[in-house]
Amino acid sequence: MTRQTDVVVIGGGQAGLAAGYHLRRKKLDFVVLDAQGAPGGAWQHTWDSLHLFSPAAFSSLPGRLMPAQPGSEYPDAGHVVEYLSDYEQRYELPVHRPVRVQRVRRDGDRLRVETDDGVWSARAVVSATGTWWRPFLPATPGRNVYAGHQLHTTGYRRPSDFAGQRVVVVGGGNSGAQIAADLSAHEGVDLTWVTRRPPRFLADDIDGRALFDAATARRRALDEGRGDTGGVASLGDIVAVPPVREARDAGLLKASAMFTRLTADGIEWADGTRAAADAVIWCTGFRPALSHLAPLGLRGPRGHIPTHGTRAAGEPRLHLLGYGDWTGPASATLIGVGRPARDAAQQITGLLT
Repeated sequence: MTRQTDVVVIGGGQAGLAAGYHLRRKKLDFVVLDAQGAPGGAWQHTWDSLHLFSPAAFSSLPGRLMPAQPGSEYPDAGHVVEYLSDYEQRYELPVHRPVRVQRVRRDGDRLRVETDDGVWSARAVVSATGTWWRPFLPATPGRNVYAGHQLHTTGYRRPSDFAGQRVVVVGGGNSGAQIAADLSAHEGVDLTWVTRRPPRFLADDIDGRALFDAATARRRALDEGRGDTGGVASLGDIVAVPPVREARDAGLLKASAMFTRLTADGIEWADGTRAAADAVIWCTGFRPALSHLAPLGLRGPRGHIPTHGTRAAGEPRLHLLGYGDWTGPASATLIGVGRPARDAAQQITGLLT
């Protein structure tokens, strides 16, 4: 049996909940379909030592401040999961889980949302599936030859899992620096950190608050036809959160140039130098998880769907939320997703009324 509603929100993480909050305020009939078995989105799958870049008060979804975590200025992932669970209950958001959306198709004046738990028919869809579920691995020569353990950021949990091992961490962004710092502090781990270019640490006094301001200023400048300010990228690549700062200042975070290939038992640089490795951790980013939208035929360059704000350029009944700056300034962050979620709900209301 096909169930009907005004709006289907795909994804029950922070972006999906922000969309639900604003859709509820607009008094629209909607459901949130979440593939996860419990609240918290991707935050319930991160590594143990992960903390936010910003204090709790600057890491909140619309309508409810995140409470401070006792003893920690920057909340950990577990605190975020608790906050999202409470947020979902507080606003009585209609989340259905676990429900995995398989395809979205056009169906006359409606959109047909096919899931592993039946079919929904909606007048509009908000896709808020994020990027965590689509890790990116570069096409590095020798990846299929290497006999050691390879994993992505998504598979890393704690340094003790690598005790007594030689570990290569690949990536000069925040996840690479944080995981490298995590491993460097653990006795018995022989760490090699490799980056494509020398690491660019932000100033020690910059945290998520400044990053949100920079992303917002960039989007405003572009919208007004002024020059590109460079946004967050102009400040650096790595936020110097306390563990990263401590490892850097102790001389434990020394990056090597990117190797050219993997060998059977390690890595090799362009000059022929080799290093043995028991494990390689690829902290090489993500791509938007949009395979469920493939039947709509909207994908553009780099796997993105062209948008006007959050609205898909080729399908006005579809909005994309929380995938990065291309769907709203800092929209992949807790504090940044509220404004584009509000705009999407406003546009959907205008479309349906």
